[in-house]
Amino acid sequence: NQSLLIFQSDTQVTFEDQQKINRFARTNARLMDLKEELTSKEVSYDFHKFSQPVKVLNKMCTYQIGEVLVEMTAEEAQAALEVAKGTCQGEIDALKVQADGYKQTLSDLKTQLYAKFGTNINLDLDDES
Repeated sequence: NQSLLIFQSDTQVTFEDQQKINRFARTNARLMDLKEELTSKEVSYDFHKFSQPVKVLNKMCTYQIGEVLVEMTAEEAQAALEVAKGTCQGEIDALKVQADGYKQTLSDLKTQLYAKFGTNINLDLDDES
């Protein structure tokens, strides 16, 4: 989904340049994978965020942890739901920080490579969000 590199002239590509180009491609692939993971985590968080509080008094309920069903009181289930929401939000925040780091790396590499190769290299991505 990207137009990564197209050389249109006899521009000299050094080993260092090739390393930067390879790093750009690897970082971009990591960013795309991270965006997919982030989308999945956000869907999970939305589920936890909008789950209705358990309102069953003095009764046991079943709470799913991974693939295991656990019998617990409504109060315990509500507490477990709050912990799950907090954990999920923490993971989302960490992924966003990591994505920002990847975006900064890509921006720095783009600047360096465009400075040397100008229009002879195409580092524009189809999905720049």
